[in-house]
Amino acid sequence: MGQGNIAAAYTVVPEGSITTPKGFTAGGLHCGLKKTTRNDLGAIVCEVPAAAAAVYTLNAFQAAPIAVTRESIGSGGVLRAVIVNSGNANACTGKQGDADAYEMRSHFAEAIGVPSDQVAVASTGVIGEPLKMDRVRQGIAELPARLAASSRGGDDFCQAILTTDLVKKEVCVSVMVDGKPVHIAGASKGSGMIHPNMATMLGFVTTDAMIGSAALHTLLRQVTDLTFNMITVDGDTSTNDMLLAMASGLAGNRELDESHPDLAAFSSALRYVCEVLAKAIARDGEGATKLVEVQVSGAVSDAAAQAIAKTVVGSSLVKSAIFGADANWGRIIAAVGRAGQPVNPDTVDIRLGDIVTLAESRPVAFDEEAALEYLKGDTVVIYVDLHMAEGSAIAWGCDLTYDYVRINAAYRT
Repeated sequence: MGQGNIAAAYTVVPEGSITTPKGFTAGGLHCGLKKTTRNDLGAIVCEVPAAAAAVYTLNAFQAAPIAVTRESIGSGGVLRAVIVNSGNANACTGKQGDADAYEMRSHFAEAIGVPSDQVAVASTGVIGEPLKMDRVRQGIAELPARLAASSRGGDDFCQAILTTDLVKKEVCVSVMVDGKPVHIAGASKGSGMIHPNMATMLGFVTTDAMIGSAALHTLLRQVTDLTFNMITVDGDTSTNDMLLAMASGLAGNRELDESHPDLAAFSSALRYVCEVLAKAIARDGEGATKLVEVQVSGAVSDAAAQAIAKTVVGSSLVKSAIFGADANWGRIIAAVGRAGQPVNPDTVDIRLGDIVTLAESRPVAFDEEAALEYLKGDTVVIYVDLHMAEGSAIAWGCDLTYDYVRINAAYRT
């Protein structure tokens, strides 16, 4: 699965949500974990056991819900539901945090009448504070009545998973498999502490495709490496990162596997969903005013291109220059050179949009005013061509602004 353009083997469903795939309901409510009245408890429920797969943070300090979800999926590869809270990460909370995560699982399983080992748990928010379980219990008791198969349920869920996010992040597509319409939908959250080493802070994918847990896991890992693992906001990998996928199998297609002729189309559609969500997270980075995209070509391998692209897009100096609309290509080439990948110091080209600033590693006279106007836009694309081989990659991030410091200087308060 390359890093180039995604073939349009799918159709975007403009009004779709995570409840559009057959068999899924969702909902959310405010139970009091947040100081605001924004939703802070949500759930996705499938009417049948759904094939499930997930990828998790590689941070050594993993939040209690990660262990619970691993256990649930590991027990049989199927899920009936996931329950999520925001406002509290339930991370670094010791044995009590573990007990609270298991209680969330068992209480919600009982509330919707499913086995507890078919429920996943996810949390996001402040690290190191105990969950207010009295409020969580009350919210779980009320949550089943809030579940809906309409986009309203999907919207309530999206709102429930946000922390410092300014906007909800969701997308839905339709793709033909065996001549039948299959839907794939996604919802995610993430704005700060974003430098995924698996997925995003929290991401959820629903589909009505018939696909086994193992095949779904393989595809999820592949698309994660090309999407969520190619974004950065601030270089920090969360304790709670999780990307979870559930497949109801109700679309009526023949089971997708490596031999299925429509697997490539389904894979492209899944990648599109994850890429849209990943870019939405980058664009919504804390305090951000611009989405920054770095396209690297001509590298010795795709892996080398990925490392270079993420180094450039994650550079604080590059990010600051973009915020100030300063066409300082020296910061870009310095980031290319420190990425730890093979480069030829004599063959690098750099463009800012259509404006060439460096050719064969030598400065090119360019219109500073035109560059200033380009960098003032809300999307900035940096092109780096190494002219060495065929490796390529795309990474996404955002500018570094005064507001990022303001937000994170008082995150807990």
